[in-house]
Amino acid sequence: VQLVESGGGLVQTGESLMISCAASGFTFGMSVMTWVRQAPGKGLEWVSSVGIAGRETYYAHSVRGRFTISRDNTKNTMYLQMHSLKPEDTALYYCTRSVLGLKFDYWGQGTQVTVSS
Repeated sequence: VQLVESGGGLVQTGESLMISCAASGFTFGMSVMTWVRQAPGKGLEWVSSVGIAGRETYYAHSVRGRFTISRDNTKNTMYLQMHSLKPEDTALYYCTRSVLGLKFDYWGQGTQVTVSS
């Protein structure tokens, strides 16, 4: 099983960024997928989840209206489009597979997103 995130970087407040997660080794198209982030010195925070077909999406209050989660099951890839980024969005963003709600069994290595003020 592999989850490989990419696309992170350093941006300024208000800018946009899209991160991706390429999956392999399991049935991606039958898996609910989730982005989880961890800010420096803080715990893990659930960000967003997407259902199997991509029609059902869920967002944390802190990112709703600014972030859009999506997936392409033909490419085994999940995306997170982030707009109007804020310094408090600075974190290591992990791609995970959801099992039973807010439990996750597969994790990527993370991609760093840094938003400067």
